[in-house]
Amino acid sequence: MRTGVAIIGAGPAGLLLSQLLQGAGIACIVLERRSRRHVESRIRAGVLEQVTVGLMEQVGVGARMRREGLPHDGFNLASDGRLFRIDMAGLTGGAQVMIYGQTELTRDLIDAAQERGTAVEFESQDVTLGAVETERPFVTYTRNGQPLRVDCDFIAGCDGSHGICRLAIPEGHRRSFERVFPFGWLGILADVPPCAPELIYSNHERGFALASMRSHTRSRYYLQCAIDEDLTAWSDERIWAELALRLGPEAESGMRRGPSIEKSITPLRSFVSEPMRWGRLFLAGDAAHLVPPTGAKGLNLAASDVHFLAQALIAHYRDGSDAALDGYSGRALARVWKAERFSWWFTSLTHRFPDMDPFARKMQIAELDYIRSSRTAQTMLAENYVGLPLA
Repeated sequence: MRTGVAIIGAGPAGLLLSQLLQGAGIACIVLERRSRRHVESRIRAGVLEQVTVGLMEQVGVGARMRREGLPHDGFNLASDGRLFRIDMAGLTGGAQVMIYGQTELTRDLIDAAQERGTAVEFESQDVTLGAVETERPFVTYTRNGQPLRVDCDFIAGCDGSHGICRLAIPEGHRRSFERVFPFGWLGILADVPPCAPELIYSNHERGFALASMRSHTRSRYYLQCAIDEDLTAWSDERIWAELALRLGPEAESGMRRGPSIEKSITPLRSFVSEPMRWGRLFLAGDAAHLVPPTGAKGLNLAASDVHFLAQALIAHYRDGSDAALDGYSGRALARVWKAERFSWWFTSLTHRFPDMDPFARKMQIAELDYIRSSRTAQTMLAENYVGLPLA
């Protein structure tokens, strides 16, 4: 088999890239080791920056998102029950975020790929990359017991943090930067209306809490917990009681409780691998970087990577220019590190750390008070939350 771009991974990054390339007439194939059912059932983020919304509309799959998604003009910060609102739209000239689950976005992209005839090979096993440093890279894999090979011009590694693509960059040429946070998030998904019309990020003496949503009838909540927390020790009743305590009386007054349909514990980690290109291999999304979920930058960073990579590949095929391909890693990493900074700062602002002494806590309080009283500080927060411009 011969194609232009072999895309490894059928998450949002790989699927979105395939649609951008197909729209430009560039042949591609997507290889995914998991089943379609597994990919479509993964519970992930739900806050989309304007960049991500715009890319979905650019590839013609934004109709259901616009119909069912929830545009938000602001969000709330709380400190020990004291609530105040960040007016994102007012502070940024009308910018919004869209609440639309990554699960739904992925389904939309898979449906579009099927309708448009994009080759998406689910359950592709034993994927191996070859000759990525040459002008004739290839990918081998097994599907339905049959060994297959794809010869291509480029390989896009969109296979996540546990994939094979990042490791194809030789260790001596690959540098990693990491910060592991000393806590995790216990998440619960329930078919109940949200407790508030906008998200609430709460810093409480018992730990961080987040009130979020996926729709008008489905809510997503999180609690800061120990990394080694025993999920079985957290009944629904205990989770709801702890959420009410940490989010404060205003949120509790609007809280509807119900049985969980999903519970999980997510570790918090910042990670960046440089460079994001090696030969004819280009990394995008979690294959190259991770951010803590505070501020919801993971999916949105993947989308901006894909935007830059698609532009570069289109320039190669249409104009014969490789300048954008040569600059891809630096361009993507510039935005990645800004998002890493914001996610690290926002996490540090809203969570209680195990080694936090009274001075550190006073610094948190002072920072929160400064944001509450300063329009400039609120503007900085709002600009980063809605997503920095694509440079």
